[in-house]
Amino acid sequence: MKSAYELAMERLAKSGPVVSVTDEQRAEIGAIDDRFRAKIAERELFLNDLIGKAIGSGNYHEVPELKTQLAREIASLKADCEAAKDKVRS
Repeated sequence: MKSAYELAMERLAKSGPVVSVTDEQRAEIGAIDDRFRAKIAERELFLNDLIGKAIGSGNYHEVPELKTQLAREIASLKADCEAAKDKVRS
């Protein structure tokens, strides 16, 4: 009797080939992750500081716009990160 893991792996193998990555590619993907994590943290710090300043100065109407900008920039950076990692994998 096969485990659920083995069954899932069989289904995955049927749906598409499993791409293995080399140690070099793993290292490069790790570096890409680190670089984009740093970029995301930088944008979060910057925009969270602007949000804090807006709240402190009573400009509450700016806060939703800044939060939307933060979410948009994080999503964009994550998409760029995944694209860069996919480029390394292929």
